Amino acid sequence: MQRRILGGTGISVSEYALGAMMLGAWGNPDHEDGIRIVHRALDAGINFIDTADIYSDGENEEIVGKALKGRRDDVVLATKFHNPMGPDANHRGNSRRWLVRAVEGSLRRLGTDHIDLYQVHRPDPDTDIDETLSALSDLVRSGKVRAIGTSTFPAEQLVEAQWVADRRGHIRFRSEQPPYSILARGVENAVLPTAQRYGIGVLTWGPLSAGWLSGRDLSASSRAALENRKFDLTVPENARKAEAVSALTELAAEAGLTLPHLATAFVRAHPAVTSVIIGPRTMDQLDTLLDGTGITLSADVLDRIDAIVPPGTDLNRADNYYAAPAILDASLRRR
Repeated sequence: MQRRILGGTGISVSEYALGAMMLGAWGNPDHEDGIRIVHRALDAGINFIDTADIYSDGENEEIVGKALKGRRDDVVLATKFHNPMGPDANHRGNSRRWLVRAVEGSLRRLGTDHIDLYQVHRPDPDTDIDETLSALSDLVRSGKVRAIGTSTFPAEQLVEAQWVADRRGHIRFRSEQPPYSILARGVENAVLPTAQRYGIGVLTWGPLSAGWLSGRDLSASSRAALENRKFDLTVPENARKAEAVSALTELAAEAGLTLPHLATAFVRAHPAVTSVIIGPRTMDQLDTLLDGTGITLSADVLDRIDAIVPPGTDLNRADNYYAAPAILDASLRRR
């Protein structure tokens, strides 16, 4: 397993990261099986594990914490905060009030005294980024957090955060975690170039596009049952995705690859990408993805992928997983 440096932090991370989201009630409820999956990933050379407080309402962090007993010092551990952790309106978001409580909850569930990478799961239009960076900087200086990052931030907010950190003397965001796959290439327009410009490490998630590029029958997938509209082929955007998947399947076969190996190798090939987060639910899924380590796509194959899905294109804009409040809230754009 190759290693890369995370955003100028000096922290060495594997080119694949284990995304633990599917361990727990959201995916695989068997804790012992989840622990075995984590151990298999570590034994294969993965040293980077990503989770979040919201995953299975904290259960996911507990599984990861149990799996890391006796192995914590060899692992770069990342988690996230922002999403609701209860009905109270103050038990969510990016305020100092919430994040100093959120980090304590994550530390307790993970069974550790520090988090290597603490990430803001989504932007919060109600909280000044100066407020968030100030609180996160205090956590870094206290030793509870080693580095900070973001997830699914648009390029302009990445730039604003860098500007605020520089002028207010705060710790800078060192990573960004965007969705990125052959079917969702919108981040190539601005997010990835911005990350390169500011020395921000990129940890991509969703390389298999929620199962579209897994090579499996989507109608039988657990994700299809949970998010039916994203797989409904009567939706024009999904029909375009199905056409692209068919063409990509043929291309993968011609290149002597499986579709998931083609998909993960494509994401890893972008020079901005530090680590590709893979999120298996079962041991078989993990082993299948691990078999693809070391695969490098030729320029010809990359060009043919570009012909199927043009650079910078999201075949379904919903795969971006973030919409600015100015778009969602009509009162912000009408008089």
